[in-house]
Amino acid sequence: MSQPRSRITEGQPFPLGSTWDGLGVNFALFSAHATKVELCIFDPDGLEEIERIELPEYTDEIWHGYLPDAHPGLIYGYRVYGPYEPEAGHRFNPNKLLIDPYAKQLVGELKWSEALFGYEIGHPDGDLSFDERDSAPFVPKCKVIDPAYTWGKHRNHRVAWDKTVFYEAHLRGLTMRHPSVAEDKRGTFAGLMNADVIKHMRKLGVSSVELLPIHAFVNDQHLLEKGMNNYWGYNSIGFFAPHPRYLASGHINEFKEMAAHLHDAGLELILDVVYNHTAEGNELGPTLSMRGIDNASYYRLMPDDKRYYINDSGTGNTLDLSHPCVLQMVTDSLRYWATEMGVDGFRFDLATILARHHDGYDERHSFLVACRQDPVLSKVKLIAEPWDCGPGGYQVGGFPPGWAEWNDKFRDNVRSFWKGDEGQLAELASRLTASGDLYNQRGRRPFSSVNFITAHDGFTLNDLVSYNDKHNEDNDENNQDGSNNNMSWNHGVEGPTDDEAINDLRFRQMRNFMATLILAQGTPMLVAGDEFARTQHGNNNAYCQDSEIGWINWDLGERGKQLQEFVTRVIKLRMNYPILRRGRFFVGAFNEELGVKDVTWLAPSGEEMNEDNWHDPHARCMGMLLDGRAQPTGIRRSGADATLLMVVNSHHDVVNFRLPEVAQGSHWTCMLDTNRIDEPEDDEVFQFGDEFTVTHRSLVLFELQKEKLA
Repeated sequence: MSQPRSRITEGQPFPLGSTWDGLGVNFALFSAHATKVELCIFDPDGLEEIERIELPEYTDEIWHGYLPDAHPGLIYGYRVYGPYEPEAGHRFNPNKLLIDPYAKQLVGELKWSEALFGYEIGHPDGDLSFDERDSAPFVPKCKVIDPAYTWGKHRNHRVAWDKTVFYEAHLRGLTMRHPSVAEDKRGTFAGLMNADVIKHMRKLGVSSVELLPIHAFVNDQHLLEKGMNNYWGYNSIGFFAPHPRYLASGHINEFKEMAAHLHDAGLELILDVVYNHTAEGNELGPTLSMRGIDNASYYRLMPDDKRYYINDSGTGNTLDLSHPCVLQMVTDSLRYWATEMGVDGFRFDLATILARHHDGYDERHSFLVACRQDPVLSKVKLIAEPWDCGPGGYQVGGFPPGWAEWNDKFRDNVRSFWKGDEGQLAELASRLTASGDLYNQRGRRPFSSVNFITAHDGFTLNDLVSYNDKHNEDNDENNQDGSNNNMSWNHGVEGPTDDEAINDLRFRQMRNFMATLILAQGTPMLVAGDEFARTQHGNNNAYCQDSEIGWINWDLGERGKQLQEFVTRVIKLRMNYPILRRGRFFVGAFNEELGVKDVTWLAPSGEEMNEDNWHDPHARCMGMLLDGRAQPTGIRRSGADATLLMVVNSHHDVVNFRLPEVAQGSHWTCMLDTNRIDEPEDDEVFQFGDEFTVTHRSLVLFELQKEKLA
């Protein structure tokens, strides 16, 4: 007996995607150049296509229809008709089942097949040919969801910028080897709800968990053929749907439950998002979604030959956020995650692309303007990775007010300084004070500089001090992948060693890096596992290592535990001393009215640094005196914060540093010394004029003790 056809009514052109209203489901799909759109309904397992329904209405470039009696759980996809004219930018092929760009959930995983491609593989005309095979058996399907969820006390959790410490983590990497996470929940959102995982982050003192991409993404064919996959997930195919593999329960509310658990523990949830390109690649890539829906609208094409794609992302294609409907899709996605899913902020991969017109980056691009004026997006954390491989792509310091940026100049300078490179002191002064040379303009605040030593891309902290060269052989690319410019130092032996002197120095250098990162002005970002010296065995590009290389080993050795305790202690110092996270830039100018200089740079003699000191290429030691009496806000009044002195010494020998005399103080006490694993004694007093022996390659932090009033 034949299947009865579903009733279809006109529906509405908004909202885009599939929307259940309690009585039925509205379907709406943007395509400016299509001639017909078919909604394809599948059985509950997504294996058999049971019906095709033509969307009856076309309003303002939106195809739409309404299915009465349809319910959440319905499995669907689209077939879109139109011209197949690659040279004009059009690649419609109704033989290819397409993923709804607004789908809130996907079921199944992509299975690589020649049927996925809109053209015939191996045909003499290449991508100008036309393939008639049905791709439906190989494509993930869309699922209609019920968005209802009962939030507890916090749908969102906002942490003030000055109290923010980012903790960059991979969902699977964080939980795959954690002993407290059940086997069936490892690598999923349910795994991140684990009480011991959350307790670790809270005890460490971080405020904001920044997850590598969790949007639905595609595993590259060449990686699967090698037995690997796209572990990091920078290959999105759905901007509204979580990656199916990350849902232990198969229900999207698992993500919301995870967000609620994090918020209840006082942690923010930040997502690393990839809106600069999709997994469809260049003209030789598969037809999975946007290419078959409206290629000429979604992607930036070469102006003189629309057969080819502009490739500012380095991955084959570039989304065109200059198109109003593409811009709407991205901002709708951001609002969805912020309002419906409980996300507190976003880190944008290759963010320069999102603000590029055909003639280059423009800080008044409609995307940046949209974020700044949007009542939702203007209130969440927005963090740019301010570079890409396109023309004028390096824009560190070039994003507008309201944005924070990854600051790779901090990373490079601090790495070079602790490695002992010459001529680093002058730049280090800028990096320790939130890179005012880049960000102290237009009312931007020190938090704009997101400081980091390591990130997911590159060496771990342990490997930074253990390897001179990358060791990416496990990636099966002849060690040609990954950066060669690591500014790392193995301290005498490549990789692990039994030499205790080298291990001691490496361990101290890790403490130096962590202390510098956490005590500097700006917003610090740690990478999960660095707090206890995890290793990737010299692999600085573990993008394809969904294995013990990419997973965190929670079996901590003695030194790992000691480093974790050290990092916890330094974060606590940052939180306890407001002067370490001020909302105003330290500029080194003398305030005549208050009679104080906010920051003073000192040579080892205890005297203020002069031009000769700054330009001495061999100088590797200086002090940074932060005066707590300096004006803390725009109101002209003295501050009441503690006065701190931080001394850094990257010299290979000890340096005797004369402790300066400071008004209204009586003596100094040492709060932190990276030469020591344990905490300094509280009652150890250092007088003005005393020479403190700063160990080679170490950092020391002093607090000024006030004069006692008679």
